[in-house]
Amino acid sequence: MKILTEQEIRSAFVNCTKGEATRLHVPRDLAERPWEDLDFLGWRDPQAPDRGYLATELDGRTVAVALRSSGAAAWQARRSICSLCVTTHTGGVSLLVAPRAGKAGKQGNSVGAYICSDLACSLYVRGKREVGTRLHESLTVEEKIRRTEANLAAFVARVTA
Repeated sequence: MKILTEQEIRSAFVNCTKGEATRLHVPRDLAERPWEDLDFLGWRDPQAPDRGYLATELDGRTVAVALRSSGAAAWQARRSICSLCVTTHTGGVSLLVAPRAGKAGKQGNSVGAYICSDLACSLYVRGKREVGTRLHESLTVEEKIRRTEANLAAFVARVTA
């Protein structure tokens, strides 16, 4: 993924107002992020733990999506699988919900997916961040990356449809 600036990220949000995009927390350590290992930039808001964000490049343009998670629940202690990177976690996957873009979002419509709670899918796929026990897959790392990118593109398409 190419290195993104704070301004590029803020202007890329498709499912919140310009005012909301201006006020949301963007990581201050953008220069230190492992951009060469990222398929998307994902982060949680330290001032609002129920909020998360992701930014990615799709069809040559940067797209960012605001997400919300529900509070912790008993089911989160179970083993779950991320719908983007297909990594299995015990208690490390959350239902993240994105308001749909445009008129549908203003009417309260949203799209949800079970995603790694820390939004570090790219690092799990590449083995740069470990999770307890990994399920064996016969796919290569490159194939896992392509799968993650396709799943992310499908999720963003549902948000922007």
